Amino acid sequence: MAVADTQIPLQGETTCGTLLQKLQEIWDEVGETDEERDKMLLQIDQECLDVYKRKVELADKSRAKLLQSLSDAKHELSSLLSALGEKSFSEFPEKASGTIKEQLAAIAPALEKLWKQKEQRVKEFFDVQSEIQKICGEIAGSLNLSENPVVDESQLSIEKLDEYHCQLQELQKEKSERLHKVLEFVSTVHDLCAVLGIDFFATVTEVHPSLNDATGVQSKSISNDTLSKLAKMVLALKEDKKQRLHKLQELATQLIDLWNLMDTPSEERSLFDHVTCNISASVDEVTVPGALALDLIEQAEVEVERLDQLKASRMKEIAFKKQSELEEIFSHAHIEIDPEAAREKIMALIDSGNVEPAELLDDMDDQIAKAKEEVLSRKEILDKVEKWMLACEEESWLEDYNRDDNRYNASRGAHLNLKRAEKARILVNKIPALVDTLIAKTRTWEEDRGISFIYDGVPLLAMLDEYTMLRHEREEEKRRSRDHKKFHDQQTTDPEIITNSRPSPVRTTTKKAGGPRVNGAANGTPSSRRLSLNQNGSRSMNKDSKRDSMRPMTPVKYDAISKDDSGSHISGTEPVSASP
Repeated sequence: MAVADTQIPLQGETTCGTLLQKLQEIWDEVGETDEERDKMLLQIDQECLDVYKRKVELADKSRAKLLQSLSDAKHELSSLLSALGEKSFSEFPEKASGTIKEQLAAIAPALEKLWKQKEQRVKEFFDVQSEIQKICGEIAGSLNLSENPVVDESQLSIEKLDEYHCQLQELQKEKSERLHKVLEFVSTVHDLCAVLGIDFFATVTEVHPSLNDATGVQSKSISNDTLSKLAKMVLALKEDKKQRLHKLQELATQLIDLWNLMDTPSEERSLFDHVTCNISASVDEVTVPGALALDLIEQAEVEVERLDQLKASRMKEIAFKKQSELEEIFSHAHIEIDPEAAREKIMALIDSGNVEPAELLDDMDDQIAKAKEEVLSRKEILDKVEKWMLACEEESWLEDYNRDDNRYNASRGAHLNLKRAEKARILVNKIPALVDTLIAKTRTWEEDRGISFIYDGVPLLAMLDEYTMLRHEREEEKRRSRDHKKFHDQQTTDPEIITNSRPSPVRTTTKKAGGPRVNGAANGTPSSRRLSLNQNGSRSMNKDSKRDSMRPMTPVKYDAISKDDSGSHISGTEPVSASP
C-alpha cells in the first residue's frame, strides 16, 4: 500500500491522508492482516464513492430546479406580457446569456415590475367593471352591491380596458338621459298634482321611494320599470286633469246660464271667479295650483244644485224672460206672433205642474235656437228690405225738396240739401233693380221652404207688388200730366204766334187761372204718393191699413216704362193732374 508515501500533513489539519495514516497506525498497532486492511480500504472507497454520487445527484437536482425555475420565470414573463397585451419587455432581452443563476437574477426584476403592473391593471378593470355593473343594475332595477365583478386576468390589455371605458361612457350617457327623463316626469307629476290638489310625495313615492325630494338626484331610480310607471302615472294624471277641467267647464257654463237667467249680481258671481275663469281654457293653459281640486268642483256642484232649486221657485219669471227674448228675436226679424197667448200658455203649463221646469226651459231654448236660425235665413232679404225702405224715404224727401221753390236760395244748409238730393237721385234710380232683386230672392226663399215670406204680418211679395203697381200708376199719372201740360201750353201759345200780338187780358187771366189747378194737382199727387209709400215702404206704416188695402198683383216690368217718364220722375218734375 502507498500509505508510507503519503506526506505527513500539517499539525491540526485533518485530511483523508492523515486519517488514512492514522488508520494505518491503528492497524499496525492492532496487527490487522493485509486482507482485513484491503477489505477495509475497499469499503472506505465504496463509501466515498457513494458520497460523491449523492452529491452529484443533489447537484443535478439543484440544477434541474434552477432550470425549472428559469423556465417558469420565462413562462410567467410570457404570460404576463400576453395578459397585459405587451409583445415584449424592453428591460429583459429575448435571448439571455450566462449561467442559470445569472439568468434568474436578470429576469427577477422584470417579473416584479410586470406583477406590479398587472395588479394596477386588475384594479383598473375591477373599478370600471364595478361601475358598469352598478349602472346596469340601476337600469335593470336589480342592483346588488354584494356581488363583485370577476376580472379576467388573462385579458388585461389596454385595448380591452378601453372597450370597458367606452361601454361605461355609453352607460353613463344612458343613465344621464334616463335621469333627465325621470326628473322631467317627476316635475310633470308635481305640476299636475299641484293643479289637481293631490299630495305629490304620496303620489310619486308609489312609483319608487327614491323619487322623494329628500333623496339625492344621483340616487333616484332610473330603471325601466320606474320610467314605465312614471309615464303611466303622467298619462293618468293628464286624463284626470282633462276630465276635471271638462267637468268644471260644464259647471261654469251652467253657473253662467243660471246667473244670466236670474240676473245674479256681480258680487255674488265674483265668489266663483276661480271656477268661471277657466271656462274656455285648454288643458295646458290651466296651471294654477288647486284650480282643479276636488273640493272646488264639489263646491261648484253644490252651487249649481242650489241655483237649480232657486230656478224652480222663479220658474215663471225665468220663462217670461225667455219669452221676451223670443219676442225680441221675432220683432227684429219682423215676424208677428201673439205674445199674450204664448204667455198664457206658459202660465197654464207652470200652474198645471204637468211639465218639468227644466223641460219647459229646454223647449223654449229650442224655440229660441230655431228662431235664430229663421232670422239667419231671412237676414239677406231683410237687409234688402231695409235698403228699399230707406230708398223710399229718400224718394219722398226728394219729391218734397223738388217742390220747394226756394231750394236754390243761398240759405243755411242749402248746399247740404243739394248734395243729399244728388245722392237721393242716384239711390232712387236703383229702386227698380232693388225691387226686382228683392222679388226674385223672396220667391226663391218661398220655393225652398214652401211658405210665404211674411213681413210684419203681411206677405212681402204682396207689398212689393202693391208698391210696383202704385209706382206704375204714378208714372202713368206723371205722363198724362206732362202731355196735358204740353197740350195746354200749345193751346195758349199758338194764337199769339199767328196774330203776332200780345196776349189779351182774358188769355192772361185764363192762364193764371189754370196755374193753381196745375199746382193743386201737383200738390195732390205727391200727397197720395207719400200715402202709398207710407202704406208699403215706410218702417212706420199702419199694419191694419196695409191688411185692408193690400191686394196681390203681378209686378210691373220697369223696362216697359219709357225713359222720358223715368227722367221726369228723377228730375223731380211735378206731375199735373189730367183734366177730363
